[in-house]
Amino acid sequence: MKKILLPTDFSEQAEYALKVAASLAKQNNAEIYLMHMLELPSHLLSGDTNLNVPEQLLFMKIANERFEKTMEKEYMKDVTVHVTVESHKAFDGITEAIIQHDIDLVVMGSSGASGLKEMFIGSNTEKVVRTADAPVLVIKNDIDEFNVNNFVFASDFSEDQKLVFEQALDFANSFNAKLHLLYVNTPNRFASTAKTEKKMNDFIADFEIPNFEKHIYNDDTIEHGILNFSKSIDADLIGMSTHGRQGLAHFFNGSISEDLVNHAMRPVITFKI
Repeated sequence: MKKILLPTDFSEQAEYALKVAASLAKQNNAEIYLMHMLELPSHLLSGDTNLNVPEQLLFMKIANERFEKTMEKEYMKDVTVHVTVESHKAFDGITEAIIQHDIDLVVMGSSGASGLKEMFIGSNTEKVVRTADAPVLVIKNDIDEFNVNNFVFASDFSEDQKLVFEQALDFANSFNAKLHLLYVNTPNRFASTAKTEKKMNDFIADFEIPNFEKHIYNDDTIEHGILNFSKSIDADLIGMSTHGRQGLAHFFNGSISEDLVNHAMRPVITFKI
């Protein structure tokens, strides 16, 4: 966690995320790449630079003034920050920055979504969660000092989850957190306790986990199970993998991780398989 990317639109939720990123940077001696994407009107990206330069400069000036105010915040003291303002569609700019700067963690704010907004529009946060190669930490609330004591890792504990679990375990260990390994049983995806316990034991046999508990939780859906269990132990963080499905595969299969990002009020971290 030496390079943290924080895309910002200067909203309240983005500031919540920045506070967490700053806290993580101080704890891990990391650098923050603070990025604002100027999603300019299409006529400003037409290529006729002679006409567009004055307006582009105005947008750039406003963004830099906002950055200056942000850097004056108390929580930004003693944090190394690289600031960039670019003219891209936000999602494209974020994915490019992850590769360009070899980012270890993306921290993003989100207000969540529901109903038609969630189905037809979605958010840049949701898109990044689905596709980013780096882990993505999503923050929705104001957290003064980000600390993780109880970390829920939800999984089906199949073989393809092991690389994801390594990342989650590293993250948990960086906080000396207790790791709660969670399998959610649902009516249409039911497995016996004995079978599930064996699967979980086989899964963790290759890992050294300092502090953990295993949980099998019954609920009507996987998402509800994760949310309800996390509430029952007052979890500080929920973690899980995302398959990065796109197009029709994503539409028909859905994504539990994206649903959690939209609906969980607790911090959520996702790791791409």
